[in-house]
Amino acid sequence: MDMVKKPVVDWIALSLVPGLGSRGIAQLVERFGTPQEIFLAACSDPENCGLRKNVTAALAKSAPLREKATAILGQLEDCGATAVCLGDEEYPQPLREIADPPVVLYIQGHSRLLGELCLAMVGSRAATAYGKRCSYSLAQGLVLAGVTVVSGLALGIDSEAHRGALSVEDGTTIGVLGCGIDVVYPKQNNKLYAEIRQKGLLVSEYPPGVKPDGFRFPARNRIISGLSRGVVVVEAARKSGSLITAEMALDEGREVFAVPGQIDSFKSNGAHWLLQQGAKLVQSAQDILVELGVGKKQHLEQEAHSAAAVDCVDSEALALLELLDVYPGSRDALIAGSGLGSAKVTELLLLLELDGLIEMLPGDEVRRIV
Repeated sequence: MDMVKKPVVDWIALSLVPGLGSRGIAQLVERFGTPQEIFLAACSDPENCGLRKNVTAALAKSAPLREKATAILGQLEDCGATAVCLGDEEYPQPLREIADPPVVLYIQGHSRLLGELCLAMVGSRAATAYGKRCSYSLAQGLVLAGVTVVSGLALGIDSEAHRGALSVEDGTTIGVLGCGIDVVYPKQNNKLYAEIRQKGLLVSEYPPGVKPDGFRFPARNRIISGLSRGVVVVEAARKSGSLITAEMALDEGREVFAVPGQIDSFKSNGAHWLLQQGAKLVQSAQDILVELGVGKKQHLEQEAHSAAAVDCVDSEALALLELLDVYPGSRDALIAGSGLGSAKVTELLLLLELDGLIEMLPGDEVRRIV
């Protein structure tokens, strides 16, 4: 066997031991040092390993595990992915520090992102238009300031966070999967999955071909928070996976941020509860960047760019812009309030949209961006 691959095979083999789990493996690594030493101890001194007999027996008979691990390496090569193991220098330090770090990370894309400043963004799959808009714009602002956005590639808030990050020129993002690295889930995100694979990084602790069973997603959440300096909850019910991710972040001493929503929306109950517990309130990306201590220069550049864009607008369009709010309003109401004809308003809205100052929304609604 290639001497370069042998340690990788041993790490993957260790991750395949039934009944051991990442927390148990972390304890064994702390005690014995390497997978090779763990396998050796199980063979030479099974009584003193401190493990259940079935686990010790599996460790002692490591040949089948190594064969399976070698096959997994072949699958990774076939799909253009690779493995980063707990003993590798490339393994991200923030993730190494959690109580149960994954033994192996299967990755596809730009591995350098594992060493970048990361921030997680999570929320409801059945997000509102408001929640999606917040997720998208916050991700844009964070990426412009040099922060890598991490999320779970789920529908709703996760997807908009990834899209917002990728909308920036040279923008990148990390998608953490609750299935094999080669499995697209949900299927609706096939295009997004491909874009992240090309421009960002896909991460999973599961080997190729593993299905997206429900019990895998809470485990995935610890990787999302573990890779990140903090977690932003955009929209979440009181009992949800997003709250689990936020609680994991708190347990690991990471920052927790929450975006307020409508007080009568159950989809924001979780975010409001976090705010009551002391999470930092977020109204813009700058609120997050200040807490992280980054991005001041980029924020000033963004403000200058926005001010310059407004300065270039002609007087009629500027007057119409002043009638708009960041909250969506109907185009008909805008026409009535402006005193201008429908054709003229349409023309001015097009100019404002091209300048990046407004956003046209479904249902013939419009909102101001800056």
